[in-house]
Amino acid sequence: MSASDRGDPQDRSVDRPRRGHTLGWLGIFRLGLVQTALGAVVVLTTSAINRVMVVELALPATIPGLLVALHYAVQLSRPAMGHGSDRGGRRTPWIIGGIGVLALGGLGAAAATALMAEHLALGIGLAVLSFLGVGAGVGAAGTSLLALLATRVAPNRRAPAATIVWLMMIFGFIVTTALAGRFLDPYSPQRLLAVTGTVCGIAVLLAVAAIWRMEPAAPAAEARPAPRGSFRDALAQIWAEPEARRFTIFVFVSMLAYSAQDLILEPFGGQVFGLSLGETTKLASAQHMGVFGGMILAALAGGLGGERLGSLRAWTIGGCLASALALAALAAAGTMGPGFPLRAAYVALGIANGAFAAAAIATMMQLAGRGRDNREGMRVGLWGAAQAVAFGLGGLAGAAASDLARSLVASPGIAYGAVFAAEALLFLFSALLATRIGRPASAAGDFGALAPSRP
Repeated sequence: MSASDRGDPQDRSVDRPRRGHTLGWLGIFRLGLVQTALGAVVVLTTSAINRVMVVELALPATIPGLLVALHYAVQLSRPAMGHGSDRGGRRTPWIIGGIGVLALGGLGAAAATALMAEHLALGIGLAVLSFLGVGAGVGAAGTSLLALLATRVAPNRRAPAATIVWLMMIFGFIVTTALAGRFLDPYSPQRLLAVTGTVCGIAVLLAVAAIWRMEPAAPAAEARPAPRGSFRDALAQIWAEPEARRFTIFVFVSMLAYSAQDLILEPFGGQVFGLSLGETTKLASAQHMGVFGGMILAALAGGLGGERLGSLRAWTIGGCLASALALAALAAAGTMGPGFPLRAAYVALGIANGAFAAAAIATMMQLAGRGRDNREGMRVGLWGAAQAVAFGLGGLAGAAASDLARSLVASPGIAYGAVFAAEALLFLFSALLATRIGRPASAAGDFGALAPSRP
């Protein structure tokens, strides 16, 4: 049993503010701008570029599915990145370096997509390298950003701070997809490159300006000694914490459900409803507006106002159940065709996803500071890795399942509907897992007990 499991007094929780090192609301807003920049690049890569491959280039959905899965596979290194920023004591170099690599990867992905029209093999080769860069950049910047948020924000502000940061990321999704949708029609490779290059350049400048001087010039070693031990020992210690282990499993299952829809929503609008690239990009913007609204709804309703894990758990469960209902509606849309109110369904799905995501993110920020001291980066990295694996598997499984269903079923609408129905079932299972978050191991049944409680 670990020190955190038995309540060892030497296991000092970081769940308290450090004088002179906490961020105010302006600082939290600046961190949110970094997340906005990250989201702007990622949404073009996984949304518009994915749609171009499937619809304009008529490639199997499995190809972008494999590329997106590859960028998530790279993020298995998130725990190691978090451990590195824990040991180094500074997050800023990881964030700036990460956003730079991400921007290069995003621009390369657009160039690769344009190249595929003339030289498929060369285009796919460049896409592989570019998506590796996207994954590495997101992993380095995203993990360190959340760790910085967990260590520099007072405990009573962590849940609302996490909500603000994620709202700003969704805002980046909305603005990017809305503006890109206007400039991408009519589609041409040159337009795709120009739009992507502009977004990547703005994202880098915004992130660097936002993070500049957000940390002390040198780590305060007296107040925050670097954790000792190897990466393997640190990972074993975090996994031995029942709360961290249960939340890791929930993150994996819920993100599997969430991500399986990601790569097929735009192709669904194009192939079943006959929408253009700009129209499906705007439809994605409407969904992200729904996510934004769902997050605000959860915050205003009081679910994210403090450290009450019980309240957060209720919002997480409700969001998972509502997401299942919205996906069931989209499954029905596949059989109804053009008369279905598709935009309203996308917005409803976004609202449900937003409520679930806001509560889950706030829970993550509360749990990040519990357990062994000075392990926030490692803990956040573990959950980020679980999310990355789930997103990689989910996106690939959703794309492959849609290809398989369309090869077996004559109607594309029915084929997509079958995939949406399977995702709804995953969200129902996620709601069941969410009932155990934040409860004592004995009351929760500790579904994480599949793993040993000690290294």
